[in-house]
Amino acid sequence: MLNNSYMNKATYVGIVIGNLMIILLSLDSCYVAAARLIETVLWVCLTFFTFEWAMHILHAIRKKCTLVYLFSTKGIVDAISVLAIPVALIAGLNSRTAWLLAVFWTVKVISRFNGLKKLRRVLVMEAGPLLSVLVMFLLVLFLSSAVLYVLERDAQPDAFGSLPAAMWWAVATLTTTGYGDVVPVTQLGRIVAGFVMICGLAVFGLWTGILATAFASELRRESFLKTWETVSKVPFFADLGPTVIADVTQMLRILELPPHAMVFRQGEPADSMYFITSGEVEVELPGKKILLGEGAFFGEMALLGNQVRSANIATTKFSKLLVLDLADFRLLMARNPDLSQTIDAEAKRRMQENLERWR
Repeated sequence: MLNNSYMNKATYVGIVIGNLMIILLSLDSCYVAAARLIETVLWVCLTFFTFEWAMHILHAIRKKCTLVYLFSTKGIVDAISVLAIPVALIAGLNSRTAWLLAVFWTVKVISRFNGLKKLRRVLVMEAGPLLSVLVMFLLVLFLSSAVLYVLERDAQPDAFGSLPAAMWWAVATLTTTGYGDVVPVTQLGRIVAGFVMICGLAVFGLWTGILATAFASELRRESFLKTWETVSKVPFFADLGPTVIADVTQMLRILELPPHAMVFRQGEPADSMYFITSGEVEVELPGKKILLGEGAFFGEMALLGNQVRSANIATTKFSKLLVLDLADFRLLMARNPDLSQTIDAEAKRRMQENLERWR
């Protein structure tokens, strides 16, 4: 009940409305004109988030994992989102300032978006390489600050008169921001500055490369596991060994279709076969309709000889299909003779049934 789409959508709406009210709260003209309306809407949002937090706690109590939830990241964020504003009001902050703590509501999004969950996993998995690049960044930062302090302190005592002042220039240069408020004027200082700029590009390029590669790997891993789970439910693949299933998983792609969606029509070119992992499809033959459910497959006759589709096939309800393209089909059959014989036998049986119907 807590994870249904309606609750999540209501949470997103509450976060968006809450942030909009915070923006209006910061505008003097809007706050003066509609202070009561703004705070009323914020109280409604806070009431909803309090209800949501209470429901999460009740759910955790039923599952006997109350402490696990309360001390989890999600539980802590939920608690802060609800308690921060009342505590601030009780502590004596004026309401306009206290309501600014509603920005914590935005953090609730992290636990709900799969993309952010993937990013969090990537950051944990790649913590070592990312930390190494961070150390490199700090080394260049400190060394360049020290060098520029020595080279520029006499020429620009206000800008480079201390090591912390030189670090401001180093940070702006390494991050390629380059505000222009502090620049070296000596020849050696400019040479060092050019080297620091190049180092900044290299450091952030490494960070970007590590994150992009790790994120892509995480997406591939998730897709592989999802397809593996789906493939293992298909009877023809269930008895295959892990190596063969891994091979099959890399070939198949998942196709999700709503009810009454046409998979293919009679006469269309045949270039793939389909396995039904969930749902149901209707095969329209001359004078008869056949229903195929979970575990069945279709389209194999075209791959075994026919060049065009011999029937219309559409879904009767939401269905998840595995699609095997012609080129991959031939490769899979060559690698797995037993599977090839099974599909070939089923294809011949269906062909015989069709011939008997047409007589």
